[in-house]
Amino acid sequence: MPPARSTDGAVLRGPGAIDLGLTVNGEAVRVHVPPRRTLLDTLRQSLGLTGSKRVCDEGTCGACTVIVDDRPVYACMTLAIACEGKHVETIEGLTKDALGEGEKGLHPVQRAFIDADAFQCGFCTPGQIMSIVALLRAMPSPTEDDVRRAVAGNLCRCGAYPNIVAAGVNAGRRKK
Repeated sequence: MPPARSTDGAVLRGPGAIDLGLTVNGEAVRVHVPPRRTLLDTLRQSLGLTGSKRVCDEGTCGACTVIVDDRPVYACMTLAIACEGKHVETIEGLTKDALGEGEKGLHPVQRAFIDADAFQCGFCTPGQIMSIVALLRAMPSPTEDDVRRAVAGNLCRCGAYPNIVAAGVNAGRRKK
């Protein structure tokens, strides 16, 4: 059997960048991206939306969670081309969905997080909030167990889980 050869000089071949059309936070956008670019990289690098965080880059922490066509997804594990023609919502887009006077642009889930002290360092907060927003759209009055299931894929290194669950339940009450 011949010895393995070094791949140091290998050149990636394949299709070039593509034009991609999608709706992000209610606005139609077109981006020119390589086919292997993730939704997270497209949001952060091409569109300047840095609210979704890169932490694990393997779909285990949930810090990059966004909503695609009403479903929470890990943006680090979703290819941008899979979102062609879809509706993507990031943490930055929640201010457009804010309800109530005096909320100063905060979405009810964001306000509930503040009221429940549901974040410590804040790094996981965008993903946690987006998971709860998706839950509340499908289930307007969740129980604690419903919220726990919804954020089961979102890790919080600070251990603010009880407050996160309380914020999710309280946000459901607030939206009534």
